Amino acid sequence: MISNFSATPVATLILALTVGLSALVFSKPEWYGRLMLHPYSIYRDKSRIFTLLTSGFIHKDWMHLLFNMVTFYFFGFALEGLFVQFSGPIGHVLFAGLYVASLVLSDIPTIFQHKNNTGYYSLGASGAICAVLFSFILFEPKSQIGVFFVIPMPAYLFALLFLGYCIWASKNARDRINHDAHLYGAITGLTLTLLMYPWALRQFVDSF
Repeated sequence: MISNFSATPVATLILALTVGLSALVFSKPEWYGRLMLHPYSIYRDKSRIFTLLTSGFIHKDWMHLLFNMVTFYFFGFALEGLFVQFSGPIGHVLFAGLYVASLVLSDIPTIFQHKNNTGYYSLGASGAICAVLFSFILFEPKSQIGVFFVIPMPAYLFALLFLGYCIWASKNARDRINHDAHLYGAITGLTLTLLMYPWALRQFVDSF
């Protein structure tokens, strides 16, 4: 495991920062107000734009954190390894760029959608993790994904079902989950990956 961390320093740093900052706000709840995404405030006070980033490193509770970090562990470390395999050492930088850009871009639609909603807040790394997951699926579409860590399913089928659910849930669900961030995170991950590795689309098609 130690060698895995040393080979993927960016994923390791992201994991450590996310766990550390989440644990901090669990023990100091007053920090939520400073770090969470609040579209109403951002739309009126551009100095709050930094919360597009900070909100992605904190979580609601330990279960929220655990689910996201387990997913990130299985796919984030593997994806950074693939980027390095394709691009050499600069692959670490490309992976960092993908994660940070997806963290920010996945929440921008939420800002416009809830700019007049004083009671809407959002937090969590789900947008960026969806980007990582879908980027990985682009390279490994037939790999097996454990839905809820139990039910085996080909990655490409999971991607289709997930996107369909996100589109439905963003319009119909009332579960206080930011499904738009999941959807736009997935789209951002696919788009950025294809900009970096245009050949990945042909490889994806040829794998079927």
